[in-house]
Amino acid sequence: MNANTPEQSQLGKASAYVDRYDPSLIFPLPREAKRREIGIAGSVPFMGCDLWTAYELSWLNPRGKPQVVIAHITVPCESTHIVESKSFKLYLNSFNNTPFDSAEAVQARLRADLSTAVWHGGPVQAGVGVKLLSPERFDAEPIHELDGLSLDRLDVECTRYQPAPELLTAALDEQPVNETLVSHLLKSNCLVTGQPDWGSVQITYCGPQIDQAGLLQYLVSFRNHNEFHEQCVERIYMDVWTRCKPAKLSVYARYTRRGGLDINPWRSSHPQQPPANVRTARQ
Repeated sequence: MNANTPEQSQLGKASAYVDRYDPSLIFPLPREAKRREIGIAGSVPFMGCDLWTAYELSWLNPRGKPQVVIAHITVPCESTHIVESKSFKLYLNSFNNTPFDSAEAVQARLRADLSTAVWHGGPVQAGVGVKLLSPERFDAEPIHELDGLSLDRLDVECTRYQPAPELLTAALDEQPVNETLVSHLLKSNCLVTGQPDWGSVQITYCGPQIDQAGLLQYLVSFRNHNEFHEQCVERIYMDVWTRCKPAKLSVYARYTRRGGLDINPWRSSHPQQPPANVRTARQ
């Protein structure tokens, strides 16, 4: 198991600008330690993926002309590692002055490098998905808010700013419901730098009705919490699953971009198609 820690990464440090292709810039971080904190040992009790969007990817064609694309990247949640986001940004920068024969060659290189990184030290069991959008397709990229009933309509008092799962309750002795609930008030902080991460979250479930006021207060309680996006979503998923006992659950968060990247984790208790990687207005 790789012993990389967030403190060893380039986060919060001055970094050299490398503009020639260098896959060694990718800094994988193991998922295991943070998952142990929320009671996950061994195989994960959910399925899902992390949907990344890279808005700043460029390289040179064989004649030296710059090419630009938007990249959609899908990282399976079963992978042993995540990629620290600043290292990913530095890695993408390394394409800037590197010639490639085609967009397909860039796509293949991204897929191979990232798949190796997220299964760091072990065999690649599920590859990273990479889709490149050329400028001719930019105009077709939609903006859409997360569907669901807004929790933010509730006039609740909020006094907790560190995760407080005890705020979560559900009507365990009543008939189950199917609901999709949304909040735009999710905020956490980078685990290393303490810089704010802003997000919207969608919770879809079937089971005992969750107390909406308590759920909103719980989501707000992440406001001063230091953790990466993927870890926050898995913490929310496990807290809701454990406290509210739904029969089915999915948790999906879309975080605003930083350094030309946004990260949008999705976790589900049951097989289904991942959500479309469609940005919200804040993204």
